[in-house]
Amino acid sequence: MKQLIAAIVSSLSLALATSPTAAQSVAQGHYPSKPVRIIIPFAPGGTTDIVARALADELKTNLGQPILIENKPGADGIVAIQELVRSGADGHTFMLGNVGTNAIAPILYADRTSFNYARDVAAVMRIADIPGVLVATTRNFPPRTVAELIDYAKKNPGKVNYGTPGIGNYTHYDTALFAKRAGGLQLTAIPNKAGASGVMNDLLVGTVQISFLNAASTASNIEAGMLRPLAVVNHTRLPSLPNVPTMQEIGFPGVGTIAWQGLFAAAATPRDLLEKTRSATARALQAPAVKQALEQQAFNIVPTKSLDDAKSWFVSEMNAWRKVTEEFKLDPSH
Repeated sequence: MKQLIAAIVSSLSLALATSPTAAQSVAQGHYPSKPVRIIIPFAPGGTTDIVARALADELKTNLGQPILIENKPGADGIVAIQELVRSGADGHTFMLGNVGTNAIAPILYADRTSFNYARDVAAVMRIADIPGVLVATTRNFPPRTVAELIDYAKKNPGKVNYGTPGIGNYTHYDTALFAKRAGGLQLTAIPNKAGASGVMNDLLVGTVQISFLNAASTASNIEAGMLRPLAVVNHTRLPSLPNVPTMQEIGFPGVGTIAWQGLFAAAATPRDLLEKTRSATARALQAPAVKQALEQQAFNIVPTKSLDDAKSWFVSEMNAWRKVTEEFKLDPSH
């Protein structure tokens, strides 16, 4: 009898290993079977929302179902992640997030959430990178280069304010790391609950003197002479700012965050469904209308090539941000 049972188990194992399950077969034949939701962890109109809506029409064509964009702001992205995890793993709900919502917040709030981020959420693909710029106000602030900024800050300890969209935002870490690498500058953080737009206003009126912001949001004010670009956060100089050096060029490699946008899903979602969505998104990113919409925002389209590639990339991101958050103890709840 034991030999018979062993033979049956062996046969079943072989069958399962060499052919899809009934559930997988149905999924492959009918997926998606209803509208696909993309959860956005911010209010409408922001960078992540722009990416999602640029992709929606092409994804609708590629997947054959309507794409529903749902904005779920709150708690630095935790509200959206909770909704993603709660919605189950049938492949019809995804989240478009960024470095703040899907790398930093899950680390900072790990002991306050009802989910296990590493277990419950999976990266589907990296979509785009957003170059950053270290900018200075032109309101009563003379430094024109990073070297001049450092010299000014050393002569005026504690009197250089930097803007950040909240404590624990990646720009907060970026500036803290810059201050440390520059010899222990005494800079004062001024968080703004209104987010990046609030920081921009603070710069324009001179309440804060410097900030790391994304290149797209600063372009018009740089052109108008209201902001002064000191350095760019990118692998190379930006075509729009050819005379502005990168942070690496001026001796600060690794300082500043190239903010990415990525697609995420519940980790229990069947791999074949994730692959179909990843493939559909990759094709959407090649559509002329999508490329134009993202490139107008100074985005670099850099999709990961496979689910395994996305997993490796994201593990690396999480490891890097754990080190940073351990080095600089910032509590966003305060």
